[in-house]
Amino acid sequence: MEKSSEKSLKPRLSFWSIFNMSFGFLGIQFGFALQGGFMSRIFQTLGASEGEIPMLWVAAPLTGLLVQPIIGYLSDRTWNPTWGRRKPFF
Repeated sequence: MEKSSEKSLKPRLSFWSIFNMSFGFLGIQFGFALQGGFMSRIFQTLGASEGEIPMLWVAAPLTGLLVQPIIGYLSDRTWNPTWGRRKPFF
């Protein structure tokens, strides 16, 4: 068999297209950074004491570290005719 030398048909983006896309992502990152910067104050508003705030900051990454592999394991053992081998869990 002969190897196909066809290139993918992805359009080439101009400098300004890439710049505009990156600038939009910069705005999204600013939004996440502002939200993250105020989380301690939000935790206090919800009733957390100063001593509980570090545990609350660790809770989300630790939960993801523990829960994500379990969801992946369960997802790998599902079959759906529409989605194939993995059934998405949202």
